[in-house]
Amino acid sequence: MEQNGTARALGGADLKQFIGFMVGGEEYGLELLRVREVIRVREITWLPRAPSFVKGVINLRGDVIPIIDLRDKFGLPSRPADADTRIVVVDVERRLIGMVVDSASQVVRIPPTQIDPPPLQLGGLPQEYIAGVGKLDERLVTLVNVDRLLSGEERIALQQSMDLPAGASDAAAVAADGCCRQDAGP
Repeated sequence: MEQNGTARALGGADLKQFIGFMVGGEEYGLELLRVREVIRVREITWLPRAPSFVKGVINLRGDVIPIIDLRDKFGLPSRPADADTRIVVVDVERRLIGMVVDSASQVVRIPPTQIDPPPLQLGGLPQEYIAGVGKLDERLVTLVNVDRLLSGEERIALQQSMDLPAGASDAAAVAADGCCRQDAGP
C-alpha cells in the first residue's frame, strides 16, 4: 500500500481504500487512512449535556474518546449492541472520535473511476455527510465524509460536554461554564 491510502491493482491502476461497515442495513465506507482502529463495544461512560447522538466516552489506552452513535446521527432507530457491533475510531481534525456501527467488515478497494460525486441526498442523509458513492461489482458503498459528520455547533457542544468532569451535575456544569453567575445586588 502507498502512503496516500491507495493501492495498485494488478493492472497498475490506483485503488482507493476504505474500511467497510454497516449501519441500518446499508453499506458505508470510511477512508482507510482516517481510521485508527476498529474495536468491540465496551462500557461507555455517559456525558452530561452532550448532544443526543453522543453516547458518551471510552478510555482507549489512556485516551478519552467521545463515542458517536451513527444510527442516531443518521436518523435511524436505536438498537442494542450485539456481537457484531463495533466502534470505528477515526481521526477528525487531529482528534480521535469513535463511531458506533452495526458491524465492520474488511478493507474495500475501489478504483477512483468507480466513485461518483455525492448526490444531493442519499437515503435521507444530507449531502455534506457523503464524500461519494463507490460502485463495487453489483454493490453501492456510500463513502462517508468524516470531517462533515459534525457541524460546527455540534463540535462545540461535544467539546463543552467533554470539558466537564465525569458525573458533574447540570448545576455544576452551569457553574463551570460561568454563564449564569449571580452578581451581588445593590
